[in-house]
Amino acid sequence: MAKTTQAKKTTTEPDKSGKIRDAYITYVLTNGQEPPSVFLFMKELSMREDAFYEHFGSFTALEKHIWRSYFDETIQRLSAEKAYTEYSSREKLLAFYFTLMEVLKNQRSFIQYSFKGSRRREIAPPALKHFKESFLEYVEEVLDHGVENKEVVRRRILSDRYKDGLWLQLLFVINFWLKDDSTGFGNTDAAIEKAVNLSFDLMGKGLVDSIIDFGKFLYQNR
Repeated sequence: MAKTTQAKKTTTEPDKSGKIRDAYITYVLTNGQEPPSVFLFMKELSMREDAFYEHFGSFTALEKHIWRSYFDETIQRLSAEKAYTEYSSREKLLAFYFTLMEVLKNQRSFIQYSFKGSRRREIAPPALKHFKESFLEYVEEVLDHGVENKEVVRRRILSDRYKDGLWLQLLFVINFWLKDDSTGFGNTDAAIEKAVNLSFDLMGKGLVDSIIDFGKFLYQNR
């Protein structure tokens, strides 16, 4: 009997957290703000308040979970591509950005909601805390691989800041995408390629042509 009860709990718990997550996204997109309280939010779902706390400590924690799930889904998709392990560091970062944007497209309105209070592009919303931690771990591995295959040059002091620069680059890409009204977000795709190429030229041995090309692109898409 105990085993049966445990099995039921295992199968229903993910569904419950998913229901809470989806309902929260629907609520904030409909009302433009988070619910007034966990109690009222769960009451609308016909669920007990303590069911929320079984999965999330607060609405902020829930948003961090949502953003972390975007990172996890991106990595899962990349891992499913057999060719990914053979990519260069530059190609891996490009693949990550393109895959992430595909994941985010399905939740674009929620991404806009998350970023609506950000006045400066270089400052991420609090909801991205765990997403950022995971991203920095990921790019550190990508950069180590780049050093091994000589795509990335280790430089005194600067090398330790590479991953922080790539985090700012990712924020730039997301903010660019949120303002992009081109068909199929084609300008965002171009921005990703130019930004990644520029960053690897800066971390590698090439530079001037990429800076000029990227500058022209930003000027044309003001």
